[in-house]
Amino acid sequence: MDENAQISAEMILLLGGLIVLVIIVAGFVLDISGSVAGNVSEVVDTARDSTINKL
Repeated sequence: MDENAQISAEMILLLGGLIVLVIIVAGFVLDISGSVAGNVSEVVDTARDSTINKL
């Protein structure tokens, strides 16, 4: 019976660690995607302003 409890405890720890890892990676991905979206909108704004100035 103790061996089953040991396995259960290890599985809970592994799952908890995986959840924490997924949350950390998701934070990085959201940060990077926000940065890319900001850069793209900046480029689009610059191109729009340049096109309007040429007219």
